[in-house]
Amino acid sequence: MTDLTKPKILLGITGGIAAYKSAVLARLLIKAGCEVRVMMTAAACEFITPLTLQALTGNEVHTQLLDAEAEKGMGHIELAKWADVVVIAPASANTVGKLATGLADNLPTTVCVATDAPILIIPAMNQQMWANAIVQDNLNKLQRFGYHLIHPDSGEQACGDVGAGRLPEPEVLCETILAFVARQRLPQSLTGKTVVITAGATLEPIDPVRFLSNHSTGKMGYALAAACRDAGADVVLVSGKRVALQAPKGMHRIDVGTADEMLSVCLDVCRTADVFIATAAVADYKMASIAAHKIKKTDGVDGMTLELIKNPDVLATIAKSYPDVLTVGFAAETQDTENYAKGKLIAKNLDMIAVNDVSDTSIGFGSDDNAMMVFFADKYQKDAQKLPKAPKSTIARQLVDCIALISKSN
Repeated sequence: MTDLTKPKILLGITGGIAAYKSAVLARLLIKAGCEVRVMMTAAACEFITPLTLQALTGNEVHTQLLDAEAEKGMGHIELAKWADVVVIAPASANTVGKLATGLADNLPTTVCVATDAPILIIPAMNQQMWANAIVQDNLNKLQRFGYHLIHPDSGEQACGDVGAGRLPEPEVLCETILAFVARQRLPQSLTGKTVVITAGATLEPIDPVRFLSNHSTGKMGYALAAACRDAGADVVLVSGKRVALQAPKGMHRIDVGTADEMLSVCLDVCRTADVFIATAAVADYKMASIAAHKIKKTDGVDGMTLELIKNPDVLATIAKSYPDVLTVGFAAETQDTENYAKGKLIAKNLDMIAVNDVSDTSIGFGSDDNAMMVFFADKYQKDAQKLPKAPKSTIARQLVDCIALISKSN
């Protein structure tokens, strides 16, 4: 896959009670912008009807190996050529065994043999079947042959057993499949790189009840973490602990509270980092002394004064402590944005900085869109880049392109 048109997902459903989840998965993939076609084994049709999948996808569901309606009666070849990615979910032990030995006696197995598209196998079966040595050997064979495996979840199963073998929930599968598709379609410009990203707001306790913080939701940082992952990087996400977002799949999330905690974690994980991206909104100040008990209102006193002291500068400290790490800063400003950003770029000795104007509520904290100006250190001899308003996921991919561009010469 080389273009960014709608990904074509061919979903193969085999016989198992988890087949009902595949209906939800198909719908989620369509909502995410994919084109989905479905093929089913005869056993799968015993658990969920083709009519259900046809209604959900808006496409004919294929159940026959030799389709007289398809071009020259070779429906399996047409499907094999159409797909960008083949996903077998659920993949039964029977189907796994057939694929591992090259058997092609139904539509899904024949398409898998006939296609040159990447194939994702997502097994689902009883925990004892999953643990069977033959099943595990078959899965190992498939991976050696170039198939990609998503491991099942553990938990209570339909038969009452508890253990590994459950098909992951459709929402989790959808995100995992989309990340896989992105890696197939996007340049792997950060392959071999370890990227540490901070995201969200820190919080500074006033007393056991109250704290100082800001409006950052972490959306931009989490989108950038996903974009770095999709570009091939190993990602460590250092997140404010009150960020309500789920961390993108395939990365390590470390939750922190205060600026001091964030700095301590970043100093540790950056020992092996290639790139450090500071999107977190770190509190500039903290309490000089945190009250041991809740501060009470005092009768007759209308005001209260808090003594604040400066927090450590996480980004500047990392840039100074690890001069070989490519450092990227973010600035959320309300006025004179470009001059403030350029000043931070030089003062903190950064490689790159991205700035947005949060006074524009359409691209401010909590919004789904963003617009940024990107500035580079003089040593790169690159002009500033304007990233027009777009969804944060799009801005994140553009920022990854900028980072990859300078990382080659860093």
